[in-house]
Amino acid sequence: MRDRLRSFFCDHLSIMRGKVLPEEKIGSGYTRFAQPNFAVHYDKDLIIDAPGTNCMNGLPDMELRWQARDIRQGWEPHTRVVVGDLFDRDGAPVAVAGRHALRRAVADWQKHGLTPVVGLELECYAFTRAEDGSLQPYDTPGAAVYGTGPFADPLGFMDAIWEAAEMAGFRLALMTTEYDAPQFEFTLWHDEALRAVDDLVLFRLMAREIALKKGVLLTFLPKPVPETGGSGLHVNLSFTDGAGNNALSDSPDTGAETMNALSAGCVAGWLHHHRGLAGLIAPSVNSYARLQPASMSGYWRNWAVDHRGVTVRVAGEPGAKARLEHRMADASANPYTAVAAVLQAARLGYEGRYALPPVEAGDCFTGQDASDGTADSLTGALDDLQADTALREAVGTDLCAHHIHMKRVEIDKTKGMDARALRDFYIWFI
Repeated sequence: MRDRLRSFFCDHLSIMRGKVLPEEKIGSGYTRFAQPNFAVHYDKDLIIDAPGTNCMNGLPDMELRWQARDIRQGWEPHTRVVVGDLFDRDGAPVAVAGRHALRRAVADWQKHGLTPVVGLELECYAFTRAEDGSLQPYDTPGAAVYGTGPFADPLGFMDAIWEAAEMAGFRLALMTTEYDAPQFEFTLWHDEALRAVDDLVLFRLMAREIALKKGVLLTFLPKPVPETGGSGLHVNLSFTDGAGNNALSDSPDTGAETMNALSAGCVAGWLHHHRGLAGLIAPSVNSYARLQPASMSGYWRNWAVDHRGVTVRVAGEPGAKARLEHRMADASANPYTAVAAVLQAARLGYEGRYALPPVEAGDCFTGQDASDGTADSLTGALDDLQADTALREAVGTDLCAHHIHMKRVEIDKTKGMDARALRDFYIWFI
């Protein structure tokens, strides 16, 4: 059997779109899609005339381009995979595509002689079909937090994912069960930002496909089970300098008092743009069932060292292992856009020398020092993003205009849905 290529881009809904191409086209370096793909929604309703989609201008093509070096082994026999960049019919980058926004964010940091390094943690829930065809949480009667093996996963889909990940060259740092059953976590090894997100979007698709073959629907939806905890997409950030050192730490010690100007500036930037960030990195109606006080979800505008109750966690490891963790995002966000937004908010804080608020001293369950959190709905979060001109300009005004338009349509589409209907609106795609 000849090889084939699955060529992908990640769209505004965080859905992987692609084509399967024959072997003779693998080396071509491009294929075409309709640009109004950016004008559709989860329910596949009529094309929406959103900014940047060209849907009322002849429904033109856009071109997906990739480099030969980016083609990698897939998780199916005789199949390779690649993620590419999108360009419009005039040859310009498609402004509403998140991968271009991430490229710009990386380039903006490289002007300071710093290369962003990102490590990503994904949380998810598993569902199976009941006899009547409805979805039900996967039955894991022996599951416990930090569980492994058959008690946590009787069907063995996690082992199948690990084996497929090894075949496809993904570097998994860990997989385990989370506090609530049937919730699972995957952590990928850190890498330079673009490669890290490419790995994430391909791994997420692979994990869902492998699980589905075992009869399990894996969902990265932020809150698919109302009675249990939410699922996040945690972004861990560090920087390498020109000498290859971790630029976040000047000290062998850890603590708020030993943070250098780069670390303090990034944290300050995240807190300053806290409410605007939510509109980009927690961008579904379902996200605001997760983003609640006392939920370890990134609700509060606060930070601390080695504290999981805050939004910004400064890791308790100094030196080469120093990193900053932003805990608000979830996987309903396009991961390229989410990481670009996190990088740009950090850069604005560093360049603008934003003042760093006091460290959080509360436990964030029974009380906290922070008095400001995210908006309580996607509507409010989009209003906050619209008001945050600096963040929108940094991430991309065209991308943000398209994002805000499409998400307001999403709010209208889901109005009046109960928790189960809302879950089912998203669950087959996220």
